[in-house]
Amino acid sequence: MAQMFVNGESVDSISGEVTEIYNPANGDLVDTVPKGTKDDARQAIDVAYDAFQAWWDTPFSKRGEILFNASHLIRENEKELATLLTKEQGKPLREAFLEIQRFAHTLDHYAGLAKNIRGGYVPLLDASRHGLILKRPLGVCGAIIPWNFPVSLMGNKLAPGLIAGNTFVVKPAGTTPLTATKVIELMFKAGLPKGVLNIVTGPGSTVGQEIIENSKVRKIGFTGSTEIGRKVMEAAAREIKRVTLELGGSDPMIVCEDGDIDKAVSAASVGRFFNCGQACLAVKRLYLFEQIADEFIEKLTVKAKKLRVKDGMAEGAMIGPMHSTSQREEVEMQIQDAVDKGARILVGGKRPEGAEYEKGYFYMPTLLTDIDESSKIVQEEVFGPALPIMRVGDLDEALAKANNHIYGLGSSIWTRDINRAHFAAERFESGYTWINSAQIIFDQLPFGGFKQSGLGKEHGSEALDYYMETKSVVVATS
Repeated sequence: MAQMFVNGESVDSISGEVTEIYNPANGDLVDTVPKGTKDDARQAIDVAYDAFQAWWDTPFSKRGEILFNASHLIRENEKELATLLTKEQGKPLREAFLEIQRFAHTLDHYAGLAKNIRGGYVPLLDASRHGLILKRPLGVCGAIIPWNFPVSLMGNKLAPGLIAGNTFVVKPAGTTPLTATKVIELMFKAGLPKGVLNIVTGPGSTVGQEIIENSKVRKIGFTGSTEIGRKVMEAAAREIKRVTLELGGSDPMIVCEDGDIDKAVSAASVGRFFNCGQACLAVKRLYLFEQIADEFIEKLTVKAKKLRVKDGMAEGAMIGPMHSTSQREEVEMQIQDAVDKGARILVGGKRPEGAEYEKGYFYMPTLLTDIDESSKIVQEEVFGPALPIMRVGDLDEALAKANNHIYGLGSSIWTRDINRAHFAAERFESGYTWINSAQIIFDQLPFGGFKQSGLGKEHGSEALDYYMETKSVVVATS
């Protein structure tokens, strides 16, 4: 049985209860984890609170050294970690390796920034005073992590927060706690002091709620649905607690008549079907200029038919199962709603057949056209392998439809006209725009959404601002 990790030790829940973790590809039991309680969360918060002062007093360079060591250990153990991640989450093994490597890369990035964190100096406020601008950590931070990228999304919070001098209590998703716990154990072995980084497994209604409401927690980093994000924000508001919210998305992709069709087709396929479409940044709405729509649709359909749906551990797997039966049923409902409104399925639109698929939550990669814009598949976030394709006459129409949504996380445009590309980048109501590029996130650039896609920034040096207080000091010199 796996255990939680608190104060540098593997521990069970106070209640003694456990939760079973199953493989979404075949229903096999992977392991059990403690079913944490409010008391478990409170104990971990107290530990992190007590460890804060010593970690704050640790020099930035030393914090960076520890994160570099942790990155090295993660890479040494990436095969074991990736295998465990595939078993509990479902994604193909090659995608699991990429996620573990992404986590290590994020640690490296912020470790490299450690020596560059500084305040400021204002020489002459008046004749006898100068000013200082100080940066200090917040204290105990809570990180609430989703199931779709349970390791890399944890890194987005831990790396800047730890470098800034904060301590953490992590609550992983109830269905994917195993790899995250192993990663935190390795970070402790790399030199993190006891109590600086803790993980408590258990329900959001108990463990998560205690982390959000406990007065010793000064900041919440949350990634998940917009619905739950609202509740996190409401609870945090009672104590004016800082929050960073990375929420839902329905990212539009526009392909103009002069775009590179072959590269755009590949980007649409990867952008929609990576992680079985279960990504906030997935391409979720495709807008094609009428002049190239037929060619593009034909090539994308051919590519989608070649995608191999298998158990993530199977050789040659390109798409694994969806994570749960409820996720699959929701996508099926969204597709059926589109069909009821006149949509035509070009490929997929069903569960794969055969004995190897009977116990898992598999679904075929799906493309739809002739879409009614009022369909759920356009108006809601679709967290699965289904892509609606719409035709547009020009860029103004494409941008109007792309922006007509409650979400504003990512967006992309394909064109050889640099002026048109920059115009679209300015007009997209989204926090991240790719021009002639697949949806790749870089640690150097800030990431966060507009509208109901979130609040605050992760990645980039900007992420540090959300884990530090800025303080002004006035010094009289005469």
